[in-house]
Amino acid sequence: MTLSFWRYTHLALALFSSLFLILASATGIILAVDAMQEKTLPYRIEHFDKITLGETLPILKKAYPEITELSVDHNQFVTLQAIDEEGNDVNAYIDAKTGKTLGKPVKKSEFIQWVTGFHRSLFLHETGRFFVGVISFLLVLIAISGFALVLNRQKGIRNFFSKVVKEYFSQYYHVVLGRLALIPILIIALTGTYLSLERFNFFMGKEKKQKEKTEIAAAPKGKPVSVFTTTLLSDVKKIEFPFTDDPEEYFIIQLNDREIEVNQVTGAVVTEKRSAMTAQLADLSLNLHTGKTNAIWAFILAIASINILFFIYSGFSITLKRRASRIKNKCKAGESKFILLVGSENGSSLRFANAVLKQLIAHGEKAFITELNSFTVFPKAEHLIVFSSTHGLGDAPSNGNKFISLLKKHIPQQKINYAVVGFGSKSYPDFCGFAFEIDKQLENQHWAERFLEVQTVNDKSASEFVEWIKLWSTKTEIPLSTTPSLYNHIPKGLQKIMVLDKTLVSENEQTFILTLRANLKSRFNSGDLLAVYPANDTRERLYSIGKHTGNIQLVVKLHPHGLGSEFLNSLVPGNVIKAGIINNKAFHFPKKVSQVALISNGTGIAPFLGMIEQNKAKIETHLYAGFRMETETVSGYKKFTTEMIQKQKLQSFHLALSREKEHFYVMDLIKRDADFFIHLLQQGGIIMICGSLAMQKDVEAILDKLCTERKTNSIAHYRENGQLLTDCY
Repeated sequence: MTLSFWRYTHLALALFSSLFLILASATGIILAVDAMQEKTLPYRIEHFDKITLGETLPILKKAYPEITELSVDHNQFVTLQAIDEEGNDVNAYIDAKTGKTLGKPVKKSEFIQWVTGFHRSLFLHETGRFFVGVISFLLVLIAISGFALVLNRQKGIRNFFSKVVKEYFSQYYHVVLGRLALIPILIIALTGTYLSLERFNFFMGKEKKQKEKTEIAAAPKGKPVSVFTTTLLSDVKKIEFPFTDDPEEYFIIQLNDREIEVNQVTGAVVTEKRSAMTAQLADLSLNLHTGKTNAIWAFILAIASINILFFIYSGFSITLKRRASRIKNKCKAGESKFILLVGSENGSSLRFANAVLKQLIAHGEKAFITELNSFTVFPKAEHLIVFSSTHGLGDAPSNGNKFISLLKKHIPQQKINYAVVGFGSKSYPDFCGFAFEIDKQLENQHWAERFLEVQTVNDKSASEFVEWIKLWSTKTEIPLSTTPSLYNHIPKGLQKIMVLDKTLVSENEQTFILTLRANLKSRFNSGDLLAVYPANDTRERLYSIGKHTGNIQLVVKLHPHGLGSEFLNSLVPGNVIKAGIINNKAFHFPKKVSQVALISNGTGIAPFLGMIEQNKAKIETHLYAGFRMETETVSGYKKFTTEMIQKQKLQSFHLALSREKEHFYVMDLIKRDADFFIHLLQQGGIIMICGSLAMQKDVEAILDKLCTERKTNSIAHYRENGQLLTDCY
């Protein structure tokens, strides 16, 4: 079966049954909690499963002159109906070892009775029971289709419980919790289906036939064995006592799998009637479906029901996210010069492609975007750009699984330049595997000419995507935007953030510090990003956050006609803006490391100030910062770093001023301290860089040169090892 078949099946079943599943799950949670609560009542006696009828019946006969019935419920509470020595009627829970009453049976509350009735039939009587049965069966199919989707994603049963990369909240927990809850949900669905079939006498013909065969009248032969000494009370459902001492009056004992008549004198079985297998399966299904016999299982059922509610939410969230990335075209395929082909599982690759499409059209180019599975002959095409994610472990996404076969089927008549951009996560062993496969297949086509080497993008990094944009724009001479924020996803649910303080720290450099108070529920760290949307503009501007005394601190340089900086500069204390905090986990201060070197220039120092302040573990930290001149801003940084050195949160501060008489650049400081940087990298230390892209490239070039001279690993090796962290612009 194809991935799309299982996905659409899974979605269609969920859409049809979601309302009923919400109702059934919500009431199921209540009933599961009630089943657990029953187990806390003090009516079950110790070592109950070791008591035989031979031990308890004589005690009860001695304590009660007349006994009508004894029953054992699913909680193993023993209920006795009898008349005591004073002639009073007794209907109570008793201690089977002593015969003492423990309490009176209490009916379920009206609320629990209401919930039970609603859960069974939605108060629609037989029609409702039929619907509940149908929904239970659909839940079986949903679980099976979900299992098939996870198998496809994880590439087989052997990888079923291997790591799942977190793309976003709904996707991640839909898969992770789905794997854990699969068996309990399948049991709930199967038992619910069976109970409904049994309710409508689906097995009635087989049951009758089976009863006729299994009913036996037995006459004792030889010395009878007393059933009282061999039968445990825990195996009993109900005992009907004889009315008199007449040997012709028998005990009628209902066990889990049969009903027997027992001679009250000898204890021999007189007749035996075995329960039909369908009845036994119905009992087992009821116990598994309700969890009434085991508190732990009832708890698991409650968690599974909660998961069903979550799956409904997360499943629709995933669907809406995919639908939000629908393809929209202004130009026709047959007239377009640029063809953008997209393979995307969750819509993220399509987001990047749409951003490129809009810019091409804005530059007056005719461009067309479509899915990989819609590949055909494009008569006016000169450039083919492929944006593709990789599903599971190296497989094609669902809208790209036919592309390879279509590539062989549709042969263009003209030469077409092609470029491939792969999206994926380095957490998977087959990182961007399908993108490389596409590139390989295109390379073998006589009509296709490689325009650029494959570019890969890890974890939807806009910065990495911009590297491809730069290469492509340079070669085509079409100036596409190289601002990473243009390709970042605009977050929903922006929060209100108040301006606490704004300080102009350098009039010459037009640099100011902005202190903001976030929502009390917000969780952020130095190195995270603040997404600002100036004057409700859809174009976001990202600023590195420094966390200072629990507040957000930004260091901003005012640029002429700068959309973001002018907006922030216009703010005054007390203003409230809407912004989003973006977790930038890849640029957080490391917790388990011996040494850290922080390298910045200009306003890139902002997150480092917060990181140093938060260095409670007193990790050996060295700050290298570059500025143009000695200004009030720099003086403030000197004062701050001196205080941090005294508190042992900072080991050293190295300053480079490029416009002073004795001018230095950050790169000069790195060359000077070459031994320190090489030793830091070799000992597993981490280098963090924040500031301009030009500075980042120069620093990396110097470090790489030093590594080559010292005959150690290249800087690329340390980057792959997570020892070189960057956040530059």
